[in-house]
Amino acid sequence: MLFACLAIFALKSQAQTVTDYDGNVYHTVTIGSQVWLKENLKTTHYNNGIPVPHAPGNISWSSLTTGARCYYDNDSIAYDSVYGALYNWYAANNTNMICPSGWHVPTDAEWTAAETFLGGSFVAGGKMKEAGTAHWLPPNTGATNSSDFTGLPGGMLGLSYTFETLYENGLWWTSTAYGSSAWSRYFWYLFAGVDRNPTPKTVALSIRCIKDVNVGSRDIKEPKIKLYPNPSTGRVTIDCIEDQPVNLWVYDLFGEIMLHRELNNKTTDMDISLLPNGIYLMRISGDTWTVQQKLIKQ
Repeated sequence: MLFACLAIFALKSQAQTVTDYDGNVYHTVTIGSQVWLKENLKTTHYNNGIPVPHAPGNISWSSLTTGARCYYDNDSIAYDSVYGALYNWYAANNTNMICPSGWHVPTDAEWTAAETFLGGSFVAGGKMKEAGTAHWLPPNTGATNSSDFTGLPGGMLGLSYTFETLYENGLWWTSTAYGSSAWSRYFWYLFAGVDRNPTPKTVALSIRCIKDVNVGSRDIKEPKIKLYPNPSTGRVTIDCIEDQPVNLWVYDLFGEIMLHRELNNKTTDMDISLLPNGIYLMRISGDTWTVQQKLIKQ
């Protein structure tokens, strides 16, 4: 009976899934104390509904300083379902948050923790790469996928702003900046380890998300703001539990700023009658916090 219960529990653990804003479903895997997605991110929206702009992969990427996505060889039909999208670092480290709710782009230190748990960077790549050569070029050195991370070689939009190394490299962003670059990780078909490199923020790499720690305890805290009535036909009241100036932005679903206000009172009555009817994202930032909430104008 004990073994049967343990088997059922294991099956339930393996069956855990996470859904992003677009409805893409991802499986999860536990590595040490961390929980990771088993697939590369595919989303076309941040988790607040704001679109991640699509830009064809070419030299124009070199001038981008805001979040963007593309697909290998500019062909989403051929590559998105297996390898996911490719993103610049400005999408990976965006205040709108690109990972599903309760998840985030891992820091450099979080990647290192996973590698350490798996025996160190010289062997962790083999334990995190999908085994075999269905997607990787042979010999796919050291690949056992014993961690069940299932790393795939999705390639990149490289420094020359052409697509490179599909089937050879899997490359992932961290959220950690390094001067004008940011730290990344990559696996190679001829190496069992994990390489750590400073990478220009304008190239396009894959993203793997990691679960927030203690997300449940944060969810039960008193909200920073209260917004009512919502839906509204013309006016809304905003109550802030902290007595400090805050900035408020209202975005449409295409990411355009529709309103921007500085609020200096704990309670503010705001006229939104000029907004067209629809669904909006309201973002309010204090000194050390930012909250986001859906606003419906009827």
